[in-house]
Formats: sequence, C-alpha cells, structure tokens
Amino acid sequence: MARVLITEPLSEDGLAVLRHEPDVEVDIRLGMKPGELADVIANYEALIVRSETKVTAELLDAATSMQVVGRAGSGVDNIDANAATRRGIVVVNAPEGNTIAAAEHTIGLMLALARHIPEAHGSLREGKWARSSFMGVELRGKTLGIVGLGRVGSEVARRARGLEMRIVALEPFQTPERAAAMGVQLVDKDELLAESDFITLHAPLTAGSRNIIGADELKKVKRGVRIINVARGGLIDEAALIEALDDGRAAGAAIDVFEQEPAPPDLPVLKHPKVIVTPHLGASTTEAQERVASDVAQQVLAVLRGEPATYAVNLPYINAETYKVIAPYLQAATQAGALATQLASQGQLQSVEIEYLGEIAELETSPLRGAVIRGLLQPVSEENVTLVNASLIAEQRGMKISERSGSYDGIYKDLIRVNLATSAGNTSVSVTAAHDGPHIVEINDFWVDVSPGEGYLFLCENKDSPGMIGRIGTLLGERHINISFMRVGRQNVADRALMVLGLDDQLDADTLSRITSMPNIYSARVARI
Repeated sequence: MARVLITEPLSEDGLAVLRHEPDVEVDIRLGMKPGELADVIANYEALIVRSETKVTAELLDAATSMQVVGRAGSGVDNIDANAATRRGIVVVNAPEGNTIAAAEHTIGLMLALARHIPEAHGSLREGKWARSSFMGVELRGKTLGIVGLGRVGSEVARRARGLEMRIVALEPFQTPERAAAMGVQLVDKDELLAESDFITLHAPLTAGSRNIIGADELKKVKRGVRIINVARGGLIDEAALIEALDDGRAAGAAIDVFEQEPAPPDLPVLKHPKVIVTPHLGASTTEAQERVASDVAQQVLAVLRGEPATYAVNLPYINAETYKVIAPYLQAATQAGALATQLASQGQLQSVEIEYLGEIAELETSPLRGAVIRGLLQPVSEENVTLVNASLIAEQRGMKISERSGSYDGIYKDLIRVNLATSAGNTSVSVTAAHDGPHIVEINDFWVDVSPGEGYLFLCENKDSPGMIGRIGTLLGERHINISFMRVGRQNVADRALMVLGLDDQLDADTLSRITSMPNIYSARVARI
C-alpha cells in the first residue's frame, strides 16, 4: 500500500483519480508547518503540493520512503529537483493543464483593451452614459505579434485566426513550415515591433528575456500598439511601458503577472488609466484546476506503478551507480545546449547536430539527446522541457536534429559537441565532464576551459592584442561588476581571440554597448547557464 500525502487544496477530480487506485492511501493534511511536515514525511511514498509547500533538500533527506513529488501546476520553483534526483525521487508536474485558460485569458484581455470594457463598465457604474469616450478598435484585420510560440502562444494564435487577425511571431526554435501550418509568419524582433497592432508575450523569464519589451523596443513599436502579458512578470520594463503610454506610442496594456506577487499596492502600473490589471488569473479557471489536479495525480500513480512519467522534471528511473556515471554528462549536455542557444540568438534555427565523441559514444545517448534539447529550449521556451518529453517537444516544433557518434583522439577522454545552424550563421559548443563536474572546453572553434557556476558568463571575441583584457577589466571595475574568473582562447597569435569572464552580476545595456564600441572588439555577449 503506497501512501500519498497532499498538503494543499486539490480539485476533487485529482482526488478521485488517486482514490480510485486500490493500492493507494490518500492523506490530506492542509496548512502544515515545515517542522510538522518533516516529522511525518518518512511515512509517505508520494507527496503532492501546489506552490506554497517548500520541498527543500532537508525535507527530502527526511523523506526516506519517497518515490515521487507531484506539483499540481506547471512551475516547480518550490521543489529542489536536484536534491530529489540525488535521492532517486522523481518530480512530476502538470504543464499542459492551464494552457487553454492562459490562452483564453490573453484573448479576453486583448478584447478588453480593444473595446475599453473595464473603463466603460466603471463609468456606467458611476452613473455616466459616455459612449463617445470609449471608441474602440476591431481585431479583424489587425496584426497580432506573439513573442514565444510554445503551448500557450500556439493556442493564442489558433484563437486569433478565428478573429481574422494576421499573426506574426518571434520564435527562433520553430520552423517556418510548422509556423505556417498554424497560420503564423515568423519574423525578427524589429519586424514584430514595427508591424504589430497588438503584442502578446508567452516566453519564460530568463536572463535573456528579462525586459524583452524595454525602452529600446518601445521606441520601435507601431504607434498605438496594445501590449498583453499573461506569461511572467519581468518580461516588460514597466517604467518604460508607462512612458510609452504617456506619450501615446502605446495605446494600452493588459498585465496579469508581476515580478513581486502579490503586487505592491503602490506599483505605478496598477494605477495607470491605460492599463488593465488582473491578479495572476491566467490559470484561474475551474477547468484548468481540474485538469492540473487530474494530470498530476495520474503522473504520481504512474511513477508508483513503475511506469514512465511523461512530465518528469528530473531524471527518473536511474539507480545510484548509473547516476554517478551519467549525471555529469547530462548536466554538461544541458549546459552546452543552453549556451549554444544564447550565443545563436540571432537568426532562425535551421538545424541541430549533436556529436558524441570518445568513450561517451559507447553509452546510451538518448538521455544525452534529451539533455541537449532541454538546454536548447529552456532559455527560450515557457514549456517544461524534461529528459522524458524533450524529443516530443522538438518534434512538435519541427526541429531538425541529427546525431553522430565517433572516436576522439584529442586531449579529452570524451566530448559532447552541439552545432547549431541558423540563418545568421553557425554556433558550436563542446563540453566534457571532469572530477569536479562539467567543463565547457570549446566555443566556436576557440578552445577554453570553463567550469560554469553561479552568475553570468561574458563572452567577448576580440583581436588578440595587448591591453584588451585590461581595458575591459577596468571598465567592469568602474561599474562595480566583480569578475570571478577569466579564460582566454585563441587560434593564432595576434589573430582573433575569445575572452570568457565569469561575472557575479548581469551587465546592463549601457556597459555592454561601451564594450562593443571599443576598438578591436568583434562581438560581446552575456549568457547564463
């Protein structure tokens, strides 16, 4: 008899799925304090939470019988998935359950913006009959720009087609053919900004996507644009948005998500007359809550029965000895994919090649393929990409992925190399695993040795000449940005070189611009893996 502990409210649909299983006992204990939970957790094989319960490494250490932790929702920020993996505990979630709810909320906010529905409602409630004050616009014939064409973005596109809108999208990891099948034209950011009457965001919040609609972008938008964010707080620079609303570049905005939630009552965007705000309602439908509860319950039961879990967040079904061998390569493969994506952020993806070279080519490489895809998509996708579903998501996006295994006679025992071809050029990243973990050893034919940790990577391609490192180091020092390490790779003396710096803080746009404008600097990027 497997015991399942539920610590937060779960829809009856999910409870019914669990209770229908004859060999499962369900305990519902709401509002437990961390100490109380730690005292009883050893008695359970499964734990189901929502967003409030913190599943820490310490709690998992006490969960001596635990096989699976389920999150009734998509995000797993409150679960230490790495600690779960180390203990052989599978973490599952329900990433698709709220897709329709979020897409419909997006369309609802778009209609509310177009027809001034909240303002008109409030005016009439105050006893005013001000029809002429609320002249709206039709959606038919307008251009909708979608940033992020994952699950939610694709569902928004499907509904917008029914409203007879033209749809353009910014999504590097989607093929033009697959997008065209959805009635969507892929464009670059500047085209999307210039052509869109409405812009809706459906991207994850990463170092690269933070303020993806910022001051510079809002200077390029089509005048009168309306912007919707039902994805993540932090995708829009709110101060820049208010400035654009005040000077008329933007006609309105609808915001459902905020960097700090609950949103502070004095937040300026909450009070702006051209902004519609809702308190993170994207997933707040009865149907969505029923689906996520049912989905996570089915995932938990699958793991308890020893069956594959479609939405496993971490590495399932791997014994401790095997994990010791393959884990460093999995992490290295993910880091290779993530860095390649961030370095190849310009241009439309055309193909991906994964090379397994050396002794690693003799191992089972399908988990490594999944780890690379996970790394490729995590910086650019709102979808929860796991080792289990990575290939399926890549197929759904029409990604062309080839693999090659072979020998390697270089200085490393083995390598995993990721080669990306985009319309803007090619990018390659090679990694290996050492006793202290993953190492990035090659970037675009420059041999380096970088052991990624916390913070950011600054990658600068420059002319190999005296003083380059000093100039950049001096500028960063003036900006109070600490350098944690430095590596330099070069092809020939006095030729091109690659400087890789570990930084404790992100570079702002002005600092990056100052560096790229220095003499003999060919390119400069910041990545986080």
